[in-house]
Amino acid sequence: MEHSWCLIFCSCFLIVAAAMNGTVEASKQYSVGDHIGWQQPSSNDTDVYIQWATSKRFHVGDSLSFEYRNDSVLMVDKWDYYHCNSNNPIYSFNDGNTVINLDRPGFFYFTSGVLDHCKNGQKLMIQVMGLHQRAEPPPAGANPREVGLAPGPHPSSGIVVKTTLTSGILALTVTVAALK
Repeated sequence: MEHSWCLIFCSCFLIVAAAMNGTVEASKQYSVGDHIGWQQPSSNDTDVYIQWATSKRFHVGDSLSFEYRNDSVLMVDKWDYYHCNSNNPIYSFNDGNTVINLDRPGFFYFTSGVLDHCKNGQKLMIQVMGLHQRAEPPPAGANPREVGLAPGPHPSSGIVVKTTLTSGILALTVTVAALK
């Protein structure tokens, strides 16, 4: 009898999820720069953060983890990003291990607080997508090669579970048949 209740509960869950006709996405934490972390790029690899971000798809609820030494992370506006201006950051961090929650859709801009590092490519622009949102055209003045402006080769940043009303009805039918 206990097994029957479990089947009924699971079937009800699937039906509710199907009725919502939605997608459930797990949030993901990205380590900025992967194995190199957040540091001034080498002179022959100044596009490292552009390449890193274009291979990802960011969604509301995801987060970025910056790991660094003797440096900082500034969250800045678009103008400050393009001009490597560190005079008026939105947020400034220098703890060596900074986690930024991506809490809204849109563009996010980050630079190193060290002017020469930023000018040498230690800056990151990403586009965060909300639910059911497609990538937008780049903001005015954006270099098309800049980060996150086109979908990368990876279709999603997290685990995606999709269900439909048909699959929910099928699950209920199987459950009812198993209970008889």
